[in-house]
Amino acid sequence: MAVAKTAMVLAAGHGERMRPLTLRVPKPLVPLAGRPLIDHVLDRLALAGVETAVVNVHYLADQLEEWLSRRRDAKPAIVISDERDQLLDTGGGVKRALPKLGPGPFFVHNADTVWSEGASPVLARMLGLWDPATMDCLFCSRRSPRASAIGGKAISPCRPTGV
Repeated sequence: MAVAKTAMVLAAGHGERMRPLTLRVPKPLVPLAGRPLIDHVLDRLALAGVETAVVNVHYLADQLEEWLSRRRDAKPAIVISDERDQLLDTGGGVKRALPKLGPGPFFVHNADTVWSEGASPVLARMLGLWDPATMDCLFCSRRSPRASAIGGKAISPCRPTGV
């Protein structure tokens, strides 16, 4: 089974769809079940064996960095990718962080994405399916009545799909 020691956590956005909750708090710090969204993500990554999470920051970055500094003794270790000067969107944020992510496979995880696990953890299943000889990337998506696909078919909830 493949191992992903690093992850990119996308946390730089403005959280406009979550207004007014995000007027004074960055979206990754919005609480869910009494804990910030980003803590749920980082804990899930730690359970998958991720040792280092690169977190990009932009909107209300000081608040997010201060919160993440409290996790210095927790796994995974946090590395900040600073986008204060320019919000780079998903692809640009990952591209800027590539030197920090290293040469091996890595997860890209939105800071506001959480889910209930089934019989086996989704990230572990993704690693089990990863085949670098035949894949450039592997996606996990969820069918939603409000979501639409662009140039592809919908897949079942959290069934990893190789591309």
